[in-house]
Amino acid sequence: MNIVTVIGARPQFVKAAMTGRAIRASNAAGMEPEICERILHTGQHYDRNMNDVFLDELGMGKPDVQLHCGGLASRNAMLAKMLTGVEKALLEYRPDGVIVYGDTTSTLAGALAASQLHIPVFHVEAGLRSFNRQMPEEMNRILTDHLASLLFCPTVRAVRNLAGEGITQGIFHTGDVMYDAALAFGEVAERTSDILPSLGLQRGNFRLCTIHRAENTDDPERLTQILLAMLEISTPACPVVLPLHPRTRVCIGNYGLQAMLASGESLRVIDPVGYHDMIMLEKNAATIFTDSGGVQKEACFHRTPCITLRDETEWIETVEAGWNQIAGFETEKIIECLARTPERKPITDYGDGHAAEKIIAAIRRM
Repeated sequence: MNIVTVIGARPQFVKAAMTGRAIRASNAAGMEPEICERILHTGQHYDRNMNDVFLDELGMGKPDVQLHCGGLASRNAMLAKMLTGVEKALLEYRPDGVIVYGDTTSTLAGALAASQLHIPVFHVEAGLRSFNRQMPEEMNRILTDHLASLLFCPTVRAVRNLAGEGITQGIFHTGDVMYDAALAFGEVAERTSDILPSLGLQRGNFRLCTIHRAENTDDPERLTQILLAMLEISTPACPVVLPLHPRTRVCIGNYGLQAMLASGESLRVIDPVGYHDMIMLEKNAATIFTDSGGVQKEACFHRTPCITLRDETEWIETVEAGWNQIAGFETEKIIECLARTPERKPITDYGDGHAAEKIIAAIRRM
């Protein structure tokens, strides 16, 4: 069985690393049919700190196909370039199926190109909904789910969401492959990462912030309000660490916010970090502020309180369990959330750490 896996952004590297491990393990165990996996990287994330470092640390090696679709002026331009490159690769390899992950432009490009060639699409992280169709990610999820032949849902709620849209065939509740990764790489990060001493950080005495979603970066008011909150929250005793996404850095420059950002001595702006370093920052932060879906979950996996810098989340379980609060973008509301301490309880819906194995077993049976 020949499979093409389409990736393009950091969260997809993590998910693909886990399913790739499951493929290699099952092949080594003699399971039939043997799966030959080829990796196609769209180049959506092209910064070395968001790309090569992650792939190296995850043991994925060099992709079989490397496109260069990042950095374009619009999402539509990026999608068009991806479609051309993905279609060319699929015509060459003629796979039995295409695996796509999550909700990025790369996800939609892989699903569209495969469906046009009548190649089955396997969507990992299917069924998630924020119910905000102004988000590009929401439209990517919906379209990909309606094109997919096999839909691998991380939660029971995701299964229900699909049923509500009339999708009831080819659905599997597998748990979350990112939880698999948190278990697999947590101890590795403890041994290999030196990010805390290199930044002079003490466990539990700093906060972590990530900002990258278009709804925040493309709106000067939202981005300014979020940064003002981080400046107000950061102190010498508990600084805020901000690994700055390349798109966010560009927007800060375009909006003339560099001086404001530099005014806070306790706001530690750093370059994007590798996966092991990110795990250590997430595990040891007092609080995480983020607009990333993946980081929201990882905060929960590592039992770190999270404040989401969006108006909604597709990961409702994290809010219901008390590990996550929805703050939006306003400075005052972000600070109010920090002052609260919701009751927190475990989440069991993300599986048992074997989601990737269940996904590959289902693909073999198709």
